[in-house]
Amino acid sequence: MIYLDNAATSWPKPPEVLRGMTDALERSGGNPGRSGHRLSIEAARLIYDTRELLADFFNSGDPLGVIFAGNATHALNLAIYGLLRPGDRVVTTSMEHNSVMRPLRHLERKGVEVCIVPCARDGTVDPAQIAQVVTPGTRLVVSVYASNVVGTIMPVKEIAAIAHGAGALLLVDAAQAAGALPIDMQDAGIDLLAFTGHKALLGSPGIGGLVIRAGVDASQIEPLMRGGTGSQSEIEEHPDFLPDRFESGTPNLVGIASLKAGIEWLKEKGLDAVREHEKDLTRRLIEGLSDIPGLHVYGTLDAEKCVAIVSFTAEKKTVSEIGMRLDEEYGVLVRVGLHCAPAAHKTIGSFPEGTVRLAPGIFTTHTEVDIAVKAVAEVVKT
Repeated sequence: MIYLDNAATSWPKPPEVLRGMTDALERSGGNPGRSGHRLSIEAARLIYDTRELLADFFNSGDPLGVIFAGNATHALNLAIYGLLRPGDRVVTTSMEHNSVMRPLRHLERKGVEVCIVPCARDGTVDPAQIAQVVTPGTRLVVSVYASNVVGTIMPVKEIAAIAHGAGALLLVDAAQAAGALPIDMQDAGIDLLAFTGHKALLGSPGIGGLVIRAGVDASQIEPLMRGGTGSQSEIEEHPDFLPDRFESGTPNLVGIASLKAGIEWLKEKGLDAVREHEKDLTRRLIEGLSDIPGLHVYGTLDAEKCVAIVSFTAEKKTVSEIGMRLDEEYGVLVRVGLHCAPAAHKTIGSFPEGTVRLAPGIFTTHTEVDIAVKAVAEVVKT
């Protein structure tokens, strides 16, 4: 089996991640912040250590601004619904995932002005076009860091400067970028970063978060949920301090442990080395697929300008048939369709059928990529 669906969920996980999850249950199995006994204290220590690790990994400047959530979708909803009110203006791009588009379309019906900047067919965006519509009074700018359809990396630092120049905050969807690219929130000017743990950060499903950069006024963000936090239990008003303001209920301790182990593994390997390996794989995929007659490969076709995601369509085969045959006949696992991003597919010209998406990961080999390319060539010609 050759697994090329890492953009959906990375697999396999490093053994250290599996051990970290087991250790969390065996050694830190208490409810953090809810008791004073040793297991509760150990669980709370594991969670805070992970906050510190993430704050350093993304250079956010404040561990207390690391808010744990179920996934990137949860984190994006926390920021979008927490910030936007009827009459506000929000600017985003045409390459966004439905985790951004659906909340914005819902708020649009409630009186939020939504402006979508069209991107080019390769998934790139011109910052000058963003600057034209990010007018004074714009409340929020939302941008994906790297497209989940074609992998294109956005000019986040330039977008941040434009947003800040108009007095707006920048929210970045880093679901595909976190763990695949070095991210420096303070240098890039990212105010709010949504991430998920189960993709390039190599953690388990069910964990993600919103990182609030130091200096951003979190009081302007309304909590998405309110409830038990283990703090200020003597009052019935929700706490207003971080991270409790945005975290209610028992946290996913096992997921947080997996995230901690995944990031530690990445730091030991070196993110630059991971990036170079995935660029090599991406380059190999782009070159191999581009040589197949009747195939159209989307995106910039430049491994330097994208994460490890390559999408294609074939002239005489549906994407569903290609995906099914790759799995059943060759053991190559890919994802086909619209990838929960219809706006992106409309932008690149692959709507409504979508594309076949190949997404190698850190454990993918050059040989596996070559086998996958050969399998695609055989499927589309027969």
